[in-house]
Amino acid sequence: MKIIKLMPIFVVSAIILFLISCPIINDISAKGIIKDITALPLPEKTDVVEEFSKAKKLIGCGNGMQFFGAILIKSDLSLEEIDRHYLAYRDVEWEYIVKAQETQDIDVIEHGPFSFKTDVSDGGYYIVYSWGDGMSPFRDFDLRGN
Repeated sequence: MKIIKLMPIFVVSAIILFLISCPIINDISAKGIIKDITALPLPEKTDVVEEFSKAKKLIGCGNGMQFFGAILIKSDLSLEEIDRHYLAYRDVEWEYIVKAQETQDIDVIEHGPFSFKTDVSDGGYYIVYSWGDGMSPFRDFDLRGN
């Protein structure tokens, strides 16, 4: 009889625990994108300066979680040389995209503002980023996707 009385408490607790865990699991998924990027060999004359990841609604309209990971690199190479390096690892068009980073703002994300901490004004900085996916059902129940 006590178990039956405690059942609603267990059910409500499980639901609350699940809803609390959704953002945590999704943030871990976004950080996994950085791990994928940093697992690749860097181009020569290049160093990773900073990392950034975010899981929430980042671009476009409507509902849905989006997963983004990026590294800020400093390099003596040109944009074309760095892009050619990462092109060899790109399986889909939204992986390992390279752009020159001329301000601290991460302008590929529409719903921000998000920025790097590093001052990039002396040039030679590039962002390498990828979009990824999270695990269902966690991505479906994260309120940040609305």
